[in-house]
Amino acid sequence: MLRNIDPILSPDLLHALRAMGHGDDIVIADANFPGTSVGPECIRADGSTASEVLRAVLSVMPLDSFVPNPALTMQVVGEPDIVPDAVADFQNIIDEVADNRVPVVGLGRFAFYERAASAYVIVQTGERRLYGNIILKKGVIS
Repeated sequence: MLRNIDPILSPDLLHALRAMGHGDDIVIADANFPGTSVGPECIRADGSTASEVLRAVLSVMPLDSFVPNPALTMQVVGEPDIVPDAVADFQNIIDEVADNRVPVVGLGRFAFYERAASAYVIVQTGERRLYGNIILKKGVIS
């Protein structure tokens, strides 16, 4: 155990967060997301929700302030204006925890998958709420 580090941040996840550079993306995905087949390394966090992992990640990682949309979620297929419960929760967590409090922006399903495929890492959670997926762009610490 370490002081002031959320225990949800496993050794593998802490390593990935530390190894990421400015501008790299991390995907926090729900239990239905094709985390292993999309492409980048997939770290399992089955015992945690996406919201728990998001809160833990934002406690140590800055959000990019040099791009317009550093927090992206997956839009509901066929109803892009709907805000799923998980996405509303993500926004509340960003507003509470992030150093760069930005609105989450939705991407269509396949655009989200394409963006996820080029991420540094995917964290596959046990999140059971639909559309519980978010991509974060790492910022810099000044």
